[in-house]
Amino acid sequence: MPRVLVVEDDETIRDTVVEFLDEEGYAAVGAIHGRDALAQLAALNPLPRLILLDLMMPVMDGRSFREQQLKEPALATIPVIVLSALVDSSEQAGQMNVAGHLKKPFSLADLLALVREHCGAPQV
Repeated sequence: MPRVLVVEDDETIRDTVVEFLDEEGYAAVGAIHGRDALAQLAALNPLPRLILLDLMMPVMDGRSFREQQLKEPALATIPVIVLSALVDSSEQAGQMNVAGHLKKPFSLADLLALVREHCGAPQV
């Protein structure tokens, strides 16, 4: 079952995305900010195939998380999709060398399409 890490400080969004991906056959795990995500990545085995990343979060924002992720060879290859409501989020995502970007609010169908693109369809 492909694992996806959802890094989002908004509990409602995080829980909705995790639950939706679980229902679609993915093993989704939530993190409340970038530092929490790094701690989870250190403990997860196997590593996720994809990271869904908010930009604006307390403690460690998405840009800082991405900088730390890229410093770790084992984590640097995990693709990241930015999920953000920021006006310039598309531009910021482009500067972060990520695999994709979805502007909030996004449709679950669009999210699922990106997840499938990077993780494949889960085995039924």
